[in-house]
Amino acid sequence: MNPFRNLCAFAVAALLAAPAAAQQIKLPATLTVTAYDTGSSGFNIAVAVGKAFKDKHGSDVRVLPAGNDVARLAPLRGGRAQASFMGVGVFFAQEGAFEFGAKEWGPQALRLILASNDCNAISLGVAKDAGVREIKDLKGKRVAMVVGAPALNQNAFGVLAFAGLGKNDVKLVEFSSYGAAWKGMLNNEVDAATASTISGQAKEVEASPRGLVYPQLPASDKAGWARVKKVTPYYAPHKATCGVGMSAKSPLELPNYPYPIFSVYASQSADLVYALTKSMIVNYDAYKDGAPGAAGLELKRQILSWALPFHEGAVKAFKESGVWNAEHEAHNQAMIKRQDVLGAAWKGYLKTNPPDDKSAFLKGWMGARAAALGAAKLDLILE
Repeated sequence: MNPFRNLCAFAVAALLAAPAAAQQIKLPATLTVTAYDTGSSGFNIAVAVGKAFKDKHGSDVRVLPAGNDVARLAPLRGGRAQASFMGVGVFFAQEGAFEFGAKEWGPQALRLILASNDCNAISLGVAKDAGVREIKDLKGKRVAMVVGAPALNQNAFGVLAFAGLGKNDVKLVEFSSYGAAWKGMLNNEVDAATASTISGQAKEVEASPRGLVYPQLPASDKAGWARVKKVTPYYAPHKATCGVGMSAKSPLELPNYPYPIFSVYASQSADLVYALTKSMIVNYDAYKDGAPGAAGLELKRQILSWALPFHEGAVKAFKESGVWNAEHEAHNQAMIKRQDVLGAAWKGYLKTNPPDDKSAFLKGWMGARAAALGAAKLDLILE
């Protein structure tokens, strides 16, 4: 017996096994997913991934654009779509907060598949003429709040928490929209506002007489990041290399969260979610250049202990790829427990014959939610 010949035969078999494994992935003939509006990076990434599914598995993917988080999740809940490329609204849906605190919704048992983590970050951009070098210097400064945009506002509070600052330590200035807030930056009506480091608005202020900076949140400040996590658990330390004031050679340490976030309901078929996850892992090269940000879906860039649990089908694919460990599993189970507590609290609240008035209903629910999380010794996070 020739051991060298046997070794060569084994190597050839191993090389052939990878494409064969990819071919064994079974996706349905048609898939429907939802995403942000047409032209958004989330929509474009969904289309790129859909093309890979078509090319590799012959699966036709229909991408439904939707202007808000409720509209993106409604087709999933109604069984008209299988998955969604969500934003951080997926976290608010889990928590039953803001628009998901309405009687028609409540806490949603959602699960993660994969999410994009790219070169940018989402944080408070600060006018350079405000003299802010560190987050603590924002004390007493004017911070933009956008009406009806809980994600933007919560992000701002999370960044402020890094330095131990709260709502009462700054001057909150309300604007009617994201665009209006950044016009306010240009017009010296406010000193800081939330935006991606690569947004057009941030670049516009950077080029203006005011200038723009993004104060850092160093990952080495563990106490600061512990405070951030209590307010915005979906945020994670990130070295941003693209956008205002940063590059690959001069990165900034800023908070970031994944976008888009490929999500499903917990009730979705484990076999389907496994196939989706597995295909996106092994066929990464087929879609990574298909749209800006798609490269962020790479397996090694995934945050496997995040603010929502991963679906069991995704976990199976992660285990096969050798990236899932006992700590990830423990965290995942803790997130599932949180969803269970919130779900039970919602059912209990509905049994109390809550008021029909939307504001009163939401106020009552948030009180019941706080009591349930407190009894379970879980962080309240959203008040």
